Amino acid sequence: MEKLLNVNDIKAIIPHRYPFLFVDKVEIGEIGIKGTGYKNITVNEPYFQGHFPNMPVMPGVIIIETMAQVGAVILLGDEKFKGKTPYFAGINKFRFRKKVVPGDTLKIEVEIIKLRGAIGIGKGKAYVDNELAAEGEFLFAIE
Repeated sequence: MEKLLNVNDIKAIIPHRYPFLFVDKVEIGEIGIKGTGYKNITVNEPYFQGHFPNMPVMPGVIIIETMAQVGAVILLGDEKFKGKTPYFAGINKFRFRKKVVPGDTLKIEVEIIKLRGAIGIGKGKAYVDNELAAEGEFLFAIE
């Protein structure tokens, strides 16, 4: 059963706020397991002032953070993690395949592939116009 969350719903689930909230909406495919997030990339993003002037490119670390935020929304939507805080524990096998620039919409598919207690692994893929832009795994801890 899919559930569409807007930015206000997302703020009620994860603690991130502007300028570090990078998710505009999330479709929960299966609470605690998988979903798809979206981020509309605009030239007004604060990081574009320095990355790179006159040639804006979304930093790879921000793509990874956006993916992790989608994963956090999916996971923290589960009642047993409600009100908890997600933390990065590591990044594995990450590859960037395409530049992400202003005007793009980043579509991010995330699946929680392993969860033992409060430690787990998420696997994600980010797309622009159905073309793979980035993919990899991230480790997380929930406190």
